[in-house]
Amino acid sequence: MSTSTLLAIIIAIVVVIAVAVAASMVMRRRKLRERFGPEYERTMGDADSRMAGERELRAREKRHDALDIKPLDSSARDRYTRDWASTQDEFVDRPEDAVHDADRLVTSLMHERGYPTQDFEQQLKDLSVEHGSTLEHYRAAHDVEALSTRHEATTEQLRGAMVHYRALFDELLSDGGGRRHARA
Repeated sequence: MSTSTLLAIIIAIVVVIAVAVAASMVMRRRKLRERFGPEYERTMGDADSRMAGERELRAREKRHDALDIKPLDSSARDRYTRDWASTQDEFVDRPEDAVHDADRLVTSLMHERGYPTQDFEQQLKDLSVEHGSTLEHYRAAHDVEALSTRHEATTEQLRGAMVHYRALFDELLSDGGGRRHARA
């Protein structure tokens, strides 16, 4: 076999390997984007590089997979639904208290489902794996809850916080942890 033929074969093999690696990276990136939703772009923006951001998201997946996330039984779901209705009713007369109660209710629901609830930043990371589409709601609600602790939130901000808490609450209550995405 001539040197030029051998060189052509080696180049063809390298090109095929490079295309396969690139395709694999594109597919992995697409799966992360689909799984994390808006949280993907937020994490990429916070990371030093795309590789570091994607490594962070894969680490979140690994941590999440080790958690014992479980669905609620129907009696717990009914109890949380009643508690939320009571919290919403409270908003009319005591909006700040209602926002604090909504925060506690969402935290309690996360805890009962199996999410760690000690550290807000870790909560965000753990929730991002299955609830990336509603995570901005939780961040916004939490920010207003912090303002209301200092009595600095307007009634409109408090109302918005209730709407934001409700988005995550509904998702945590209804999905039962069954939205696991297949990964390659």
